[in-house]
Amino acid sequence: CNPLHREVNQDMQQPLCHYFIASSHNTYLSGDQLLSQSRADMYARVLQAGCRCVEVDCWDGPDGEPVVHHGYTLTSKILFRDVAETINKYAFIKNEFPVILSIENHCSIQQQKKIAQYLKEIFGDKLDLSSVSTGDPRQLPSPQDLKGKILVKV
Repeated sequence: CNPLHREVNQDMQQPLCHYFIASSHNTYLSGDQLLSQSRADMYARVLQAGCRCVEVDCWDGPDGEPVVHHGYTLTSKILFRDVAETINKYAFIKNEFPVILSIENHCSIQQQKKIAQYLKEIFGDKLDLSSVSTGDPRQLPSPQDLKGKILVKV
């Protein structure tokens, strides 16, 4: 691997939608999407490898605690809180550019509120709560503007 390729060599001041973003699908799975284990440490692994968009499939869990797993399969379940804490710990170790949480929401309103609470508590000031309501992509912030931020897309 050419060491020069490890450094950002693009203009990172353009709107976010002008870039390809390294994304992960079923980030939490350690194997296949039918029978494998769900593990929070998979988020640490992909974030350290340069991924900037991770998928979090949220479902109602026992005792009012939302869980992450691949629904309607035999994959194991992990607590949403553990996933958020892992992302918080590893999001910006190797890369300062924003991390996008792609949340696939299957939760009741009560557990959605719990997810929102955890997002605010765990990510604190890193959580970007700004709202982009314009249809003009030139109005989106740039990766440079969003350094150190966690974005949520649902």
